[in-house]
Amino acid sequence: MKLVIVESPTKCHTIQKYLGDEYVVLASLGHIRDLSITGKGGLGVDIEHEFKPTYVNSKGKENVIKELVKNAKKADEVILATDPDREGEAISWHLAEVLKLPIDKTKRLEFHEITKPAVQKALQNPRLIDMSLVQSQETRRIIDRIMGFQMSSLLKRRIGSLSAGRVQSVTLKLITDREKEIQAFVPREYYTIHGIFKDDVKATLDSLNFVKIDQIKTSEEADKILNDISKDFEVYEVTIRNRRTEAKPAFTTSTLQQEANVRYKFSTKKTASVAQKLYEGIDIGNETRGLITYMRTDSVRLSPEFIDNAREFILKNYGEEYLGSTDTKKSKGLIQDAHEAIRPTSLDLEPKKIKQYLTDDQYKLYSLIYKRAIASLMAPKLDEVTIVKFVSTNGYIFKTDGVRALFDGFSKIYEVEEESKSLSQSFKKGDKLTISSLRKEQHFTQGPSRFTEAKIVKSMEELGIGRPSTYASTIAILYERKYIVSEKGTIIPTEQGIETVDKLNEFFKPFMDVTYTARMEQNLDNIVEGNDSRLGLLNSFYNEFEKYYEAAVKGMEKKAPVQTGEMCPTCGAPLVIKKSKYGEFVACSNYPECNYVKPKEKKEVEILEDQLCPKCGKPLVKRTSKKGDFYACSGYPSCRYILGNEEKKEDEVSDRLCPKCGKPLLIKKGKRGHGDFYACSGFPKCRFIESLNPKEKMEK
Repeated sequence: MKLVIVESPTKCHTIQKYLGDEYVVLASLGHIRDLSITGKGGLGVDIEHEFKPTYVNSKGKENVIKELVKNAKKADEVILATDPDREGEAISWHLAEVLKLPIDKTKRLEFHEITKPAVQKALQNPRLIDMSLVQSQETRRIIDRIMGFQMSSLLKRRIGSLSAGRVQSVTLKLITDREKEIQAFVPREYYTIHGIFKDDVKATLDSLNFVKIDQIKTSEEADKILNDISKDFEVYEVTIRNRRTEAKPAFTTSTLQQEANVRYKFSTKKTASVAQKLYEGIDIGNETRGLITYMRTDSVRLSPEFIDNAREFILKNYGEEYLGSTDTKKSKGLIQDAHEAIRPTSLDLEPKKIKQYLTDDQYKLYSLIYKRAIASLMAPKLDEVTIVKFVSTNGYIFKTDGVRALFDGFSKIYEVEEESKSLSQSFKKGDKLTISSLRKEQHFTQGPSRFTEAKIVKSMEELGIGRPSTYASTIAILYERKYIVSEKGTIIPTEQGIETVDKLNEFFKPFMDVTYTARMEQNLDNIVEGNDSRLGLLNSFYNEFEKYYEAAVKGMEKKAPVQTGEMCPTCGAPLVIKKSKYGEFVACSNYPECNYVKPKEKKEVEILEDQLCPKCGKPLVKRTSKKGDFYACSGYPSCRYILGNEEKKEDEVSDRLCPKCGKPLLIKKGKRGHGDFYACSGFPKCRFIESLNPKEKMEK
């Protein structure tokens, strides 16, 4: 038996089918080790001895590790197949350390899509663990631990903020700086003048005697111009040109998150989650297929094999005129380019063909990825742009334009949103015409707009803040810490978020500069490439950071808590509002001498009249979940009855036992067209699942 270790259970399920009975595929469920919280400052890092880290098994991973160790001992060979990036490389190294596998001999598989050919090719061409990648990840983790622990603990003690970090704090600074610009902006009034010519052609005043008219600042100034404009015009100039719009490259992590946010209002976290599922595998009929390539990438490169297949697809379905350049766009900025762009693993799996197997969100995202990858290799969109200028007898020039589509190109498959404006008639130079109406329009200058999740991800990418794998988690933690809130799709910093940035700017200014964070990412990449040393980077960082940290410890004043106006019933000291990760609470200001915490007022329970629980006879009460209100038994957890769930059948207990933990297997019903499957009754401690084959279904 050969043991293959991946990161997620879904991947286990998919890859197991590709490899057969000779292999056992198990999941590490992400990292199995992390830095301890022991030692000086709870950092888990011995700074005096070359920043030696102390690793401990991750909390909650005891059973996972036990299962991996047991199977590794039985296996003839252990093969590591974690994700193909810096984090995945580190997970493989930690697995090798815990399972006592030789680093110089253990096979490491690398594949960028979960398909049978890709997995088999990786098996035929294994490599060893890349220790440069591991060192880079370890260096990043140590720097983030030192910055995160020390700044977070200080902020929590002094102003009640819950966390700070190298990437999250700089991202928060972008958002708060933008909010301050918005608050400081003073709108100015201005006017534009428009005329309507024959056939309702609308034109805008552009210039006077061929001199561009500056912004019209007052209503009186606009009225004066209106009264001065002659009614008689002629066509002064007609300009016709062709406009080529090139297809955008295939998706990176950042551009996918941006597009999904703009088109479908997906949060970055949701896009990352849905893409992960598409990558790891979806049950399509009788097989499980990974539908897209690895979704954490900053490259727009496409493989030669995909380009050849896509060109055949375009030629067959659209014709030779739709074939574009095979020279895919180069990635810009600080990129690793270790992976391809995000693309479908097979062009045969057209979105509409497999729609029945996908959730609505999966279908939307897969369609977007599928179409964008093909469109990136298609011909440009071609439009004809016409600009017409009308001049009055006293020299006022109005301008209008129109666009006519000549060739749809890549937009045949990938729709682009743009304002279509066509001229209702053709104009020739020298044509005489009369303006039928004139009017002024009031406007106000617009200040900077708030960030959406799409825009903040775009800024993070352009400025080199974080990496593709961290965009979604960074934004999620800012929401979680209540540093930002979402309002109508835009991001607004809270008072706590603004105060956090102000304090960090005051005491850790160099580390809040976006260029510092970008340089750090480049330095971490340099370790991978062998152009920088782990110890050199850590010493340089720590020597500078500690000076600012020590100054902050001395200089940052503690924020006085907000008093409620009540007195502690235990000791008589004022009661104040305090914060924890679970929210605000009221407690004694004399802590730790007095531990009094004011109990929260219990909400009055709403009881459903005229109906009792049919299982135990107790009253039914109103409860609230993320999905809304519902009525359930007041005897919970002894009785789990929920009104409206009467028709749901209990899972059938099979005659098989779980091969992992020995508990009975349940037969569960699949959803959205998926078949029935076995699941361990020991869930969630044991997450074993296995599909029923058609023969087994008939026997049950």
